[in-house]
Amino acid sequence: MGKEGEIRFVDLKLKESFKELENSDKEFYEEIQNALNDISNNVFCGRNVKKELIPKEFIRKYNLNNLWIYNLRDGWRLLYFITTPDKIDVLAIILDWMNHKDYERLFKF
Repeated sequence: MGKEGEIRFVDLKLKESFKELENSDKEFYEEIQNALNDISNNVFCGRNVKKELIPKEFIRKYNLNNLWIYNLRDGWRLLYFITTPDKIDVLAIILDWMNHKDYERLFKF
C-alpha cells in the first residue's frame, strides 16, 4: 500500500524551471505534473535506487539517504527523495528531471 506525501522542489530555481515548461513544452509539463500527482498519491511509486548507487554528489549536496526514480517518456527520468521532517508528514523532494544521456552520466553507466 502506498503512502501519500506532499511534493516540494529542492529549490526555487527548479520550481521555476517546471513552471516555465508550461509555456515552452506543454506536453512535457503535463507529463511531469502527472508524475508529481502519482508521487503525491504514493511516494513509493518510483524505483528505489540502491544506497551504494546513489551519486555521492547528491549525498553531499542534499544530505539524503534515499533516492527514487520515476520513469518518464523517451528515457527521461524524474529524481526525488523522501523525507519525514516531523515523523508525521512525508515529503517527496523533487531533485531534477533529466534525459537518458544525463542520467547515464550521473550514475556512471
